[in-house]
Order: sequence, then C-alpha cells, then structure tokens
Amino acid sequence: MNIELLVACSLYALGHTFNWFAMHSQFVWPWWEGRVIAPAIVFGLPAGFSFIWGTTFAFKAMSELWGPRFLGFTMSFFVFPLLTWYFMNESMFTLKTMICILLSFAILGVQMFWR
Repeated sequence: MNIELLVACSLYALGHTFNWFAMHSQFVWPWWEGRVIAPAIVFGLPAGFSFIWGTTFAFKAMSELWGPRFLGFTMSFFVFPLLTWYFMNESMFTLKTMICILLSFAILGVQMFWR
C-alpha cells in the first residue's frame, strides 16, 4: 500500500460522505425536504471534487481505471452504513447487508493488494 492509495481512499470516503448528505439530508432534517438545488451545490460540488481527485490519486497508484472504479465503489460501503445507522437509526447488521459489506472488503482487498 502506498500513500496515493491512502489519499485516494480518504478522498473517496469524503466524496461519499458529501454524497450521502446531498441525497439523504431531506430525510434527516425537515429544512432540506423538497430542496433540490441547495444540496446539489452545498454537498455536490465538494463531492465531485473529492471523487475527481480521488480518482487522480488512485490512477497514479494503480495505472488503470478499473481499480479506481472498484475502489470508489467499495469505499461507499464503509461510509453509507455508518452514516445511515447514525442519522437514520437503520442497522447495517442484517444478513444481507453484512454479506454485501464483506464482499466490498474482498473487492477492496483484491484491488489494493493484488499486483
């Protein structure tokens, strides 16, 4: 593992965090309900930059585009369950969700450690 992969993972996690708030703030706080433009700007722009820079670092580390694609996808399975549990009180400890998370760990491991 190198520093580019760590930075890429951090940026993807940050991007997914912003994305979670852009998509789901409407269900957490009444003020966001029915608003479309405000969350797209407030959360969408930083999410977009995080994903772009994350892909830049991941590509430098992996020298391919498939690796960053799966890395970004897998990082969402770290962020989404935690934020959904914390803000929506929805447990990630169902059999279906736990299997999906374990598969995400497997995908991440293959992409990061298979050379």
